[in-house]
Amino acid sequence: MNDQKRAIKQLNEIEKLAKEIRLAADGWDEDWKTLIATLMSARTTDKVTIPIAERLFIKYDNVKKLSRAKVENIAKIIRGVNFYKTKSRNISNLAKILIDKYDGKVPHDFLKLVELPGVGRKTANVFLAEQGHERIGVDTHVTYMSNYLGWTRNKDQHKIEADLEALFPKELWGKLNWVLVRFGQTYTNRRIRNEILDKIKKTK
Repeated sequence: MNDQKRAIKQLNEIEKLAKEIRLAADGWDEDWKTLIATLMSARTTDKVTIPIAERLFIKYDNVKKLSRAKVENIAKIIRGVNFYKTKSRNISNLAKILIDKYDGKVPHDFLKLVELPGVGRKTANVFLAEQGHERIGVDTHVTYMSNYLGWTRNKDQHKIEADLEALFPKELWGKLNWVLVRFGQTYTNRRIRNEILDKIKKTK
């Protein structure tokens, strides 16, 4: 069996074992909510991020209102996420740019996304994958499991992304983050998670 076939089988096994857990990018009815919730989830668990994002979007139910909100008022709402002060400034500036430059719409273009305040490579790719684009969002879960299973030997986000793009067919790129993050959140005990991954590594 070649490396690609084995990796696909391993990914399918991981998907079967992962619980249906809502991630920060899931379930929003507008693109700007998806992007901002994903931005907020950096270094914060999805379980913490989602209810805080919901409160923010109830208070500011469209991007124009959010663009007019005071940074300190955003900060009061999102206080529970890590680095909330920086994220509050980024959310405020991002909303303003969406209104001024993009008519309130989020661009579905990677290079335009990473120009937005607080939107790095991972956030942009997770957002695009959620919208059906063929992109791989590389976060801590993807980094850890891809290295553990031998899909990559790199630690650099960009290099891991390139390795995974070379290993998996394009139609699977968008689901990689989705599957691996859910698996990581299902098995939070590292010993148990590694025992399962050890079995999956032996997939033939």
